[in-house]
Amino acid sequence: MLAVLEDPLAAVEAERISDEALPDRVRELEERRSPRWTVRSLRTFYPPLLASGIRLRRAHDLLLCHAILRDTASLAEPLAPSPRWVRTDEVQDAAAQPGLFEVDLPSLPRADDFDEALTQWRAQQAALGRAPDARLALLCAAESTGALIAEEMTAAGLPWSTAIHQRILEDALGARPLRGARPARMAALATRIAEALNDPDLNPDSPPRVLRALHRVGVFVDSTSKWELSEIDHPVVEPLLEYKKLSRLFAANGWAWLDEWVHEDRFRPVYLTGGVVTGRWASSGGGALQIPRQLRTAVHADPGWTFVAADVAQLEPRVLAAMSHDAAMAEAARGADLYDGVVRSGAVATREEAKYAVLGAMYGATTGESGRLVPRLRSVYPRAMGLVDAAARTGEEGGVVSTLLGRSSPRPDESWRRAQSQASDPGAGGADESRARSRARDRGRFTRNFVVQGTAAEWALLWLAEIRHRLMALPVASAPAPASGPVFSRRAHLAFFLHDEVIVHCPAEQADAVASAVRGAAEAATARLFPGFAIDVPLDLHISADAGK
Repeated sequence: MLAVLEDPLAAVEAERISDEALPDRVRELEERRSPRWTVRSLRTFYPPLLASGIRLRRAHDLLLCHAILRDTASLAEPLAPSPRWVRTDEVQDAAAQPGLFEVDLPSLPRADDFDEALTQWRAQQAALGRAPDARLALLCAAESTGALIAEEMTAAGLPWSTAIHQRILEDALGARPLRGARPARMAALATRIAEALNDPDLNPDSPPRVLRALHRVGVFVDSTSKWELSEIDHPVVEPLLEYKKLSRLFAANGWAWLDEWVHEDRFRPVYLTGGVVTGRWASSGGGALQIPRQLRTAVHADPGWTFVAADVAQLEPRVLAAMSHDAAMAEAARGADLYDGVVRSGAVATREEAKYAVLGAMYGATTGESGRLVPRLRSVYPRAMGLVDAAARTGEEGGVVSTLLGRSSPRPDESWRRAQSQASDPGAGGADESRARSRARDRGRFTRNFVVQGTAAEWALLWLAEIRHRLMALPVASAPAPASGPVFSRRAHLAFFLHDEVIVHCPAEQADAVASAVRGAAEAATARLFPGFAIDVPLDLHISADAGK
């Protein structure tokens, strides 16, 4: 079934067509009218179209937009929640690590779900109509475009040299081992560790056993973390740290990962648009957001093609300066290094202190070097610090904060509210009060960072959308990239995205045009999100066939 909604409040005529006929009908309408496609979820609707060589220009993802409009504090009457429109892949902790949760996709809609989808669409349009301005509508449009881009990047894949990856593994670990065995270098290190700890049966993959063995030889540490072990002078430290490093590579991106996730020299992870509550993306497979730097040289362009890679310098503090309209912090942000600008302002003495202070301000540091330096920023950057301090107070009091475009933080759960209520009871003990204060501070740190990280995610979404729009205007290439699929084999396209970094795979002769598009898109995103306020958002941009360079 297919519906093109020209006016969501008008009568809509449903057109029923078979799955087999759907691609041709979509292609016809896309070429003739370029509509905005309203669908339950682009994660299920878009991949078959891409496989058929069809690219959508515009869309509205009902599931993604329902989550925004249901939770936003920007509306006096948010969208009514409905179990049928809950995204079961939503991550309820901004600090959650991508890839550590399973994705339970909603059931595919049936033909008789059309009326329900239309009702939801109209409810969303009515909610946007109640908004005080156009920011929520912009967020929903950007989120839906992000969903298009996520599926397109999976379909196109990130060019990945299997041969280079295998060479990296062999150089680091030795030859590929038999299933269930350790690589040669890890096995040799395991022997050295066992000898140093006088425990021939020690399994170095078991932290509790390693910890007990360390204690037996007089190394009294609380964990086997790199930071603790680095402070210890003992023969076991060097092989143990090296073993842990190689073990991470072997487990996370070894031969098994290569077999599962790289095919025809393309890495095709699954991205989750808005997978974290702040709006940041997550990944449900392949660890796309956690590729170690040593594997970047395996990201290799096709013959006749190249990469345009760009990342933003210190995006979050620049966003904080702009959203708070702090002219002094914006002045520090002029140029490539904001931290040098903070030093020039006189707030701190060194670049290292500036970094500690700014990150401490955004993440709520109260102890250590960051805690000592943060108060200095309040006198120099009162508007920026006032914004995050107010967000922290709101969180500590159980309130909700929002990003610049209107994505709101989750409300505290019942256990949090119960703890605060018990602590305020006249008969509460000191332990109850201490726990409640600690939980309140934790929530304040979360909301403090939510407003900045979430608004930075919105800037990145606008950047992505603008890059996509500009790339679509470039001509078709003569040199093919066959493994990129029918839609992208002859077109420059986004191939990778990580918070504030993009990689575009493009014909070599279009590299300069693509670089210009990426830079122009950053300028457009900044102007769209922060109209009337001057803020530098510089890019570190490189053109190379090897993304690791």
